[in-house]
Amino acid sequence: MNRNRENFRITLVALAATTIILLAAPIHAQTYTVLHSFTNGLDGTQPRATLTRDQAGNFYGTTSSSVFKLSLHAGAWVLTPLYHFSGHADGQSALAPVVIGRDGALYGTTLGGGYIGGPYCRQGGCGVVYKVQPPPTRPASVLTPWLETVIHPFIGPPSDGDQPAYGGVIFDAAGNLYGTTNFGGSGYGAVFEMSPSADGWTETLIYGDFTPDNGYPLAGVVMDAAGNLYGTTMNMVYELSPSAGGWTLTTLHTFTGGVNGGLVYAGLTFDAHGNLFGATSAGGTGDGGVVFELTPSGGTWTYNVVYNLPGGPGPYDALTFDAAGNLYGTTMGGGLDSAGTVFKLTPSNGSWIYTALHNFTFQTEWFPYGGVNFDANGNLYGTTSDGGADGSGVVWEITP
Repeated sequence: MNRNRENFRITLVALAATTIILLAAPIHAQTYTVLHSFTNGLDGTQPRATLTRDQAGNFYGTTSSSVFKLSLHAGAWVLTPLYHFSGHADGQSALAPVVIGRDGALYGTTLGGGYIGGPYCRQGGCGVVYKVQPPPTRPASVLTPWLETVIHPFIGPPSDGDQPAYGGVIFDAAGNLYGTTNFGGSGYGAVFEMSPSADGWTETLIYGDFTPDNGYPLAGVVMDAAGNLYGTTMNMVYELSPSAGGWTLTTLHTFTGGVNGGLVYAGLTFDAHGNLFGATSAGGTGDGGVVFELTPSGGTWTYNVVYNLPGGPGPYDALTFDAAGNLYGTTMGGGLDSAGTVFKLTPSNGSWIYTALHNFTFQTEWFPYGGVNFDANGNLYGTTSDGGADGSGVVWEITP
């Protein structure tokens, strides 16, 4: 299997964006500010993940080569590098967001690095699950790097996953971690669980039987109150239910392209009523992707397109609800310059009103792979993988 082809497969749509459709909706007055331009130094380059916010209001994120912290000091946002990947055993290409553990450490995955050997994990490796945490003693300066621990290096199919992509890991109430890999298992992707113990972490492949037609999960999973997992592959929405005999996969919806959407990179989001929302990067009436809803009733789920996005490619990461039930996201392409957008969907009398909050351009910043997050005042934060002062991407803020 050609490793270069595997590594760049997940960016295929970014290179194939050829359709430019002008937005009909007006752009409401917003203030867009670049908070940090990456330099391809210790701060990293090409961020592709949604930012993670802690209870103190700090944001944490990843670039392809680093983990960083963004904090507010004297009214200004300051980015502090926490860890820089060597690209070898410690991991390579951190495309996924981090999650904050109960121990205060940051947990995430890398696409490559880790174990090298065997028929699959050659050259760039099969990826790792890692955690980074502050040193046990007071650091000499704020630039002192945090400590990284690889808690699992993937070894590839058939017994393990291979190349976790954009989807981060999540914790359950017992402290177990769940995530996905784009390849591995039968060869078409896997869902894994990691359980902590006094001796470290034990990884279990809870599902690895995806097929060429329904496989290749690029996003992570979400969990409901009953412990069921929900996720997407490039052509499917699925549920994994635990039982005494293991985990059972149920297909909730299969994408066939066309007006109902196709090519799913983004993960899922629950609304306050237990409905699942997601997005496709292609398909729909304008071929810019769709925002969809899956509603449970009597043991089945009903699929409905709630909005056809203009232009494309559409979202590469999960959508985000605010407290009022409005839905926010980014599109990796589309917009006035086909360089990506930030948008808002507002529910209104059974339909949704689309508002373009920002259009990226190839003259400034472009390609927002990650989604959005909020601060306590409702301001939006995100990243682009390209552009900025040094061409290595930026962290941005949008204030109403």
